Amino acid sequence: MNKTVIETRALRKHIPASGEKNTDRRDLLILQDINLTVQAGESVAITGTSGSGKSTLLGLLAGLDTPSGGELRLLGRDIAQQDEDQRAEIRLGKVGFVFQSFHLLDNLTALENVMLPLELASGQRAIRTLAEAALTQVGLAERMQHLVNRLSGGEQQRVALARAFVTRPQVLFADEPTGNLDKTTGKEVADRLFSLQKEQATTLVLVTHDETLAARCDNWYRLDAGVLTAEKIAEVA
Repeated sequence: MNKTVIETRALRKHIPASGEKNTDRRDLLILQDINLTVQAGESVAITGTSGSGKSTLLGLLAGLDTPSGGELRLLGRDIAQQDEDQRAEIRLGKVGFVFQSFHLLDNLTALENVMLPLELASGQRAIRTLAEAALTQVGLAERMQHLVNRLSGGEQQRVALARAFVTRPQVLFADEPTGNLDKTTGKEVADRLFSLQKEQATTLVLVTHDETLAARCDNWYRLDAGVLTAEKIAEVA
């Protein structure tokens, strides 16, 4: 039986209306009554138009933001009731991230960027060896010592993949991982993403506007005006 790693019930997010004089203004509702269950090892896509709330939902699921209401559990912990430091402790070494804009440190080499999460996580040994293996796995064995700002966009995103997977996280959150890449480079990055996800049996939650990418996931949900609906649900044998 698969283990549930993410679970929400009636999850909501709203932004209070600004202005004291206009009492008729209502809060801006971003997400409403989100019910979602993600099992260990699943790949889940969330699509939607710009402004639909998909990146907000990803941030909530990852514990980067706090909900306005409802229940939210990550890796068995009720993160809706945790403060920022407690949520960071839950994520450390167990949760990875890949962003559209890479979020690499330009003044560090590819190798040094990948070593960072290993240095932050306690109990990691042979940090350099693990980082080198991760970069080799994404096809960057010859580019390890290059500053990341000297790498192409596709190479930078592969560094980001190596950094995300090097700790062998239980859950990986990806926000538009191919959004800044051309079609050919984006497919190469996506192929490596899904290959690593399957190899490590990592739970993947992917936010994207690319429906071709979403269709590669086990389960696919669509977010529209803050409401989440199922687009494709894998059959369980």
